[in-house]
Order: sequence, then structure tokens, then C-alpha cells
Amino acid sequence: MISMDTKQEIIRRYFRENDSIRKISRDIQINRKTIREYLSDYLSAVQSSEKENDPEILQDYSITPPSYTSKNREKKKLTQDIETVIKLQLEENEQKKRTGLGKQIKRKIDIHEYLLSQGFEIGYTTVCNYIRESQLRHFEAYIKQVYVPGEECEFDWAEVKLYIAGILKRFYQAVFTSAYSNYRYSHLYTRQDTLAFMESHNDFFRQIGGVYHEMVYDNMRVAIAEFVGRNEKVPTEALMSLSGWYQFRWRFCNVRRGNEKGHVERSVEYVRRKAFSEKDHFETLEEAQKHLEQVCERLNGQTGVRTQKSSRELLTEEKATLWVNPGIMSCYITHPLKVDKYSTLCFGTNHYSVPDAYCGRMVDVKVYSNKLKMYYDNQPIGEHERSYEMYHWQIKLEHYLKTLRIKPGALHGSVALQQAPEELKKVYQDYFTNQARGFVEILQYCQNKEHPWQKIIEVVDELKNLCPNDVSSEKVIALLGNRPIDSPWTKNTPEGEIESYAYVQLQEITQIVNNIKK
Repeated sequence: MISMDTKQEIIRRYFRENDSIRKISRDIQINRKTIREYLSDYLSAVQSSEKENDPEILQDYSITPPSYTSKNREKKKLTQDIETVIKLQLEENEQKKRTGLGKQIKRKIDIHEYLLSQGFEIGYTTVCNYIRESQLRHFEAYIKQVYVPGEECEFDWAEVKLYIAGILKRFYQAVFTSAYSNYRYSHLYTRQDTLAFMESHNDFFRQIGGVYHEMVYDNMRVAIAEFVGRNEKVPTEALMSLSGWYQFRWRFCNVRRGNEKGHVERSVEYVRRKAFSEKDHFETLEEAQKHLEQVCERLNGQTGVRTQKSSRELLTEEKATLWVNPGIMSCYITHPLKVDKYSTLCFGTNHYSVPDAYCGRMVDVKVYSNKLKMYYDNQPIGEHERSYEMYHWQIKLEHYLKTLRIKPGALHGSVALQQAPEELKKVYQDYFTNQARGFVEILQYCQNKEHPWQKIIEVVDELKNLCPNDVSSEKVIALLGNRPIDSPWTKNTPEGEIESYAYVQLQEITQIVNNIKK
């Protein structure tokens, strides 16, 4: 194919410089027949321009690159038989996609290798061009939508891997995006389950101060209980509960049609990339969540090119059209569980302690996404942070004080002591390894008086300064009560070695308490 410069040179030399066709052909090494065709086309353009009085016709021809018509050329290699085989391979790929085998389809190189194995002689580029043209014939057109303020909001999940305290863990982002304002909200959860699904809606509606009229979901398990036929979908009990409480409509997009909720599809990737592409190491999940909130706040504050307003400003406009938020919906699942001989109940693969007074009884457990609450006869008896580890035991020392009072020797090697706060363990190791019963009595006293365990640390620190060689349970309990101990004896002088020692201890405690009061 000749270039644009060559085409213009032919026209210029023939009409301006009066060179012959033979001379032009000899100088630029182009066939005279080709030169005549370009000159003829130019004259036709001149005549059309003069006839229609439209100079743009001639101008368009002058700047149009030379081209060849190849529509009627016979395909030498791509025969009808080869096209049929390629079509069958493409249809087989579509069938695999429909049956969930999308990762096992044949690529262009695989189809080319199959053709060669069947004895066809054809190049890889020819196969790629044919497949590309056939796909363009079925290219899907999208319909641009106009969104009404407060009408529609989209939801989706995003998986993200973060280092928490140096350990790589998998988390899930719940992402909400308003169709009108493009306002984004995201929260991290340890699981992509029903409880996280429900709580994420609570958090989102509470933050924006209202409820959207319609929520849009893809075909996620936490939203769809089952499929009926090709298009009908049955919502889960969780989605029905949310819809009933907040009074919003719900809509599912078609299978493999994420573009039907394109706002959140883009937001999932966008928010995850902006939040965690550069920073993915955090000390705690709370720190990672705070970082995610700051990123969303920054993104929502950016001015849009089309509207010249930020998403936060557009959300302010939307709030007038949102429905009233009825308040927080309780998000939990209740399970009746039996307390075993270790005074624990098992949920999933993990054990959680309850007070030993309920050993062998049935208790009701409210399971939240981040915690478990235990009830007996409708009265709360304990609470634990929910663990997502495998075969993990969560034991609280205060749940075993009744048993340890009878079996103080079991305290030293117990899991309860092992999982106690480090400061409390140090107090036991430094002063009470030979006084386990006294240590248990201190804990029982704090439990009965509803003193936090930190109070024990404060009292022990005071005793270390006053009498570092004699930190006893009696003195700790006396200081916790913040009152002097009156002597039970009426005599001025005690009799016997034991009485003398007890009398000295009581005098020391009285002096300590009096000094504190001063």
C-alpha cells in the first residue's frame, strides 16, 4: 500500500509539474495503472465538489489515506470447514462457562493447536483475527442509566489479605456505593457470613442517617437462598429480616452480569486498591479499619469531574429523600448449647468458658459476628470475643473461682491462668505461687465487690513500697476494701506464737490503711 505522501506527490507532479504518467512511474517505482487510478479518483472528486458546490468533498479526498478493497478476495487458508470447527470450539467454551467450568475453556492458542492436530493448515494470526471478529459481532451494548437521589444503593464483598501483627490473614470488605452520589462506605470483617452481612447494613444506614429505597445485590450466598428456574431467586432469611426492618426493596442482578451494578463493581476494586495497595501491615484489625475509614473519607471528599461536587456533598442532597432509619436491628443467631465438664461450651470448633456454677447445664448463646453472649434462664452469665481460629480455647480465670477455691493446686498449670492478663500472672508468680488459695480469695473478693483486676495491681504496687517482703492476701484484701482491720482479740497482750504473729500482721495492716487515708 502506498503512503499518503506518495499519493499527494502523484497528484502534485501530474497537475502542477506537468510530469507524464510514464515519468512518475519510473521515478517513484509504481505501476502506471495504479497512478492512473489515483488520478482518476482525484478528477472524480474535483467534479463532485464542483457539481455539488461543496469544497469539503475534494478536501476529504486529499486527506484520506490510500486503501485497498479486500472484501471480495478469496480466503485461501480460512476455509468454510475451518470456520465450522472454530465455531464449535467457541460454542463449547460458552457451554463450559454456563456450567461453572469457566476456568477450563480453550484459549486461542489451544484452538489453533486443535486445528493443526486435525490436519488443517492455517496460521495462528488468522485464527486470532477470525475469533476476534466473531466476538465483535456479538459485542454487548450497555444502556446508560439516570439515577434518582436516594433511590438505589449497591452492595458487594471484596476479599483482602492483610498482615496483622506480622501474620498474613484474610479479611472481607463490605462495600456500599450510592448510585446517585457515588458515596462509598466500607467495613472489614473476618468472615463473609450472614452476621457480617446484617451488621454491615446496620453500620451503613447508621452512618448515612437514612435508608435507601432499593438495595441491589449480585448472586451472593448470604442474600440468595436458592434459585428457582433460570431467573427466579429466593432471598435468604437474613435479607428478608433486613428488608422487613428497614423497609427497603431489594433487587438481584442477572447471573454473571456485574455490570448491572457497575458502581459497586468499580468501587470494590477502587477502594481496596486505594486503601491497601501501599499499606497492608497493621498491628490490629481496629487499626486497619480506621485506615480504611480514613481512605473512604478522603475519596468521598474528592470533587467529581461531571458534577463538580464531592460525593459527600451529593449525599447531603440525597438525605432529604432517604427513608427514616428505624434504628439498629439486632444481628445474632441463637444456639442452645450444653456446658461440658470443663465448664465450657463448644461453638464451631472453639471452646468458650462459662462460670463453673453452670457446669452440665444448657445455656442459650447469642452468636454475633464479633462476640458471643451466654444466657441462663434469660439472665446474662458471660461474654467472649468470637474466635475464628481452629480448635481454640478461650478461658476466663474468673469463671473458675468456685472450683479453684476447693482445688487451689489446679491453678498453677491451668489454661485459665495461662490466658489471664500478663500483669495478673506476674503478681501470682512473684508473690502467690505458694499461696494459691490466697490468690483465689483475692480474685473472689474483687468479683464479689465488682472491682476490676487492675485494682489488684495497684494495691500490690503499694504494698511493695510499704512492706516488700510481706505481700499477703490478707493485706491485699484489706487495702482493696480500703478499711482497717479491727483486732478480734480483747486482750492487750496475745498469748502464744500464732496469736502473736496474727496480732503483728493486723497491726501492720491497720498502719498501712491509716497511712493511705492520711
